[in-house]
Parts: sequence; structure tokens; C-alpha cells
Amino acid sequence: MEERYEPLKKLGSGHFGVARLVKDKKTKELVAVKYIERGNKIDKNGQREIINHRSLKHPNIVRFKEVLLTPTHLAIVMEYAAGGELFAKICSAGRFSEDEARFFFQQLISGVSYCHSMEICHRDLKLENTLLDGSPMPRKICDFSYSKSGLLHSQPKSVVGTPTYIAREVLSRKEYDGKGALT
Repeated sequence: MEERYEPLKKLGSGHFGVARLVKDKKTKELVAVKYIERGNKIDKNGQREIINHRSLKHPNIVRFKEVLLTPTHLAIVMEYAAGGELFAKICSAGRFSEDEARFFFQQLISGVSYCHSMEICHRDLKLENTLLDGSPMPRKICDFSYSKSGLLHSQPKSVVGTPTYIAREVLSRKEYDGKGALT
């Protein structure tokens, strides 16, 4: 990993791992790498994240590039969204005009609709999992660690996601339609 990528800075961290900005030494391309510690943290969610994310190719979804193994981590290499989280943008702007909000929402819905057409439900949609890529502000959905495929996995029934964003169907502890619950 170190022979191919030059680490630049930490981008953030979450329940499953740490994201870092790195530069490809040959191409000079900036990419984001999500490092998940090898061992217990690489579970069925990690497997699903890789399988589901790599099958998605859409302008409003962060592009999956490859998976690498280091002696201590599983490294998921993906497109770098230079604009950061939509959450931070909203916090700094205070509010958006109706036109800006509509534009953001249309892009989010386009990405979610594509996921659903591919039979994948994200199950943790939130502002922190929506990134800005820096060019005329396209929104990119990221972090598919809780995702489920309707083709490969059982019907969702577990309570996953971020508590303040969880749909009530998810809290029922019964099987639910992951696409309809928009979690």
C-alpha cells in the first residue's frame, strides 16, 4: 500500500474505520481510502459494503476503485470527493435557497433511485454520507457499510443506521422494505 500510495491526511472516522486522503504515486490522482482494521470489524457488513458498492456506477455515488489488504487493515479505495460532507456545507452556509436545496435533493434522489434499480438499499442515508465532489457541486452518496442487496441478501430486519435518521419501519424489529423505509 505504502509503495503505491502516499498518505496525505485523515478525512474522517466512523464506526467501521478511518478514511484518509492519499495520492497515487504514479498517476498523482487523489483518492480516499477507508481503512478497516482486520479481525472482528471485517464482518458481513464489510463484505456487503464491498460487494454492493463495487456494483454501483452512477454520477451521484462515490466511485468504488479497488480493495487492498495490508498486514493490519482492509483498505477500500474510492473516488475522492474534494468538497467534503454536505453536513459541513449546511453548517457553514446556515441554510440554502430553495433552488439550491432542490438541486441537492434531486441529485440525492437520482443516486438513491439508481441504487434501488440495482436492488440495493443503503440503510444509512444522512448528510454525513453525502459528499460534495467540488465540481459544480454534484452530490455523491458514500459509505455502503449497512447496505443490503435484494438479490444477494435476506430481507432487512435488523436495526441499523444512525439513530436520529432511522425510519420507524426499521425500529419494528420485523422484516421491512429497505427501499421503502429509505434508511
